[in-house]
Amino acid sequence: MVNLGCLVILSLVLFFFGGWLLPITDPTECCYTLTAKEMLEAGDWISPRIYGNFWFDKPIMFYWELLISYKIFGVNEFASRFFPAIFATFGVILTYLFGAKLYDKKIGFTAAIMLATSLEYWYLSHAVITDMTLLVMFSLTLMSFFLGYRAGKPQFYLMSFATSGVAVLTKGPIGFFLPGLIILIFLLWQGDLKHLQKLFRPKNLLLFAAIVSIWYLPMTLIHGHEFIENFIGVHNFLRATVSEYPKTDVWYYYLLITAIGFLPWTIPLIFGAIKHLRRLPTFDANEKFLIVWTLTVIIFFQMCATKYITYTLPAMIPAMIFLARYFVNRWRMFIEIAASSLIFYPLILFFIALPLCEDNSGRREAEIILPLLDDEICAVSHGKEYSGSLVFYVDKEIYRLETKENFEKIRPQKMSWTSKNVMPFMTFDTLPADKKIVAVVNVDYEKNFLENAAGKWKVIGEVPKGELESIAEKFFYGRERRELKSKIYLRGMESR
Repeated sequence: MVNLGCLVILSLVLFFFGGWLLPITDPTECCYTLTAKEMLEAGDWISPRIYGNFWFDKPIMFYWELLISYKIFGVNEFASRFFPAIFATFGVILTYLFGAKLYDKKIGFTAAIMLATSLEYWYLSHAVITDMTLLVMFSLTLMSFFLGYRAGKPQFYLMSFATSGVAVLTKGPIGFFLPGLIILIFLLWQGDLKHLQKLFRPKNLLLFAAIVSIWYLPMTLIHGHEFIENFIGVHNFLRATVSEYPKTDVWYYYLLITAIGFLPWTIPLIFGAIKHLRRLPTFDANEKFLIVWTLTVIIFFQMCATKYITYTLPAMIPAMIFLARYFVNRWRMFIEIAASSLIFYPLILFFIALPLCEDNSGRREAEIILPLLDDEICAVSHGKEYSGSLVFYVDKEIYRLETKENFEKIRPQKMSWTSKNVMPFMTFDTLPADKKIVAVVNVDYEKNFLENAAGKWKVIGEVPKGELESIAEKFFYGRERRELKSKIYLRGMESR
């Protein structure tokens, strides 16, 4: 109980503290928060929607978490980040319990501390995305399977199929397919493929189907082909076969992400991995399972076309348990690294995470334009990306302002990544002359805006970049320079 208490306190400090300060960011967090906000306003807890359109990007589980949190705490940053922090805490506790079950409490505790203080895990504990929920359900699926397999108790498999069903409600078919692939490879290594007969029993499959059908069935009945085409076609098949961000589709992507994400444990873990992998022919079932779990996740997502830094999160728990034994005889080193992290992460939160979030959020722009917005004014934004977070904070319609030529390139089309562009559009030639217009313009696109937007525009506000760049300028060059992030323009009612 002492170990669990320490882990809960550590989680409160690392995952919850200061989360309410971080604004909702673009381009990902705002999609989840806006969707949940619109579902809440519509009183619809089944069909995700954004910008007034039905939205089939992700299944329902994370939206339900946000809806519950918004009901309890109101629509704000703390409520948005509450469940990611909760599930991050669950993940740490699961690591301790599973590690203790496989080996002993010391190894379980060591692995849990390493997980909690790793950079990627700390970051994702604050991020308003689905990955922490997926991590817990994905891990419970595999942990319950392995405990049942090791103890010869097939009743554990009910739990495995149930949590896999929730994983599918969180992220889609990958919540069933990838754990199944891991189990298949492990049993193949064990030479025990016949065990699949005990796993895939009718009652297990029926429980899985019942959980999945809670959402997928009504969505199919309500939205039919549109749901199947967009959810399965674009957000699952297309994601695996066509890179959304081609620059990240390189062979070394997850090697780099793993090295950075495991900080500050990266170098010790490399030595630990080398030490343990030398015994390849003598691995027991515990080690085989942890190795297969870790490597299958990393290799599978490396083979997918679309790559995100969050995808390999489910590999962290088995990797930490496998490598925690390296510190059994290096306890002083372990304590020093862990203690340093407790000092380091609050500093990262305030001096790095906060300014970076501010630079990727429309919260400060919203503070400027919100007093101006009424039914008589038209609001637009112009820049490389559309700021969904700006919409989240002003709770008003904001048009994405584009040239005719660029609109043709990015307008939504079926079975294309442009299908995600469901925000309201407006081209420069259709700006209404009979309304006042407020425009939020990214400074990198200011020249393009002024060349295409007719009429007399007045700058009514400026938003500087976050403090991080200013601090760096002062440290490296001995001077402080504040660059602008965006400008707010206003145009009165006049003919063009």
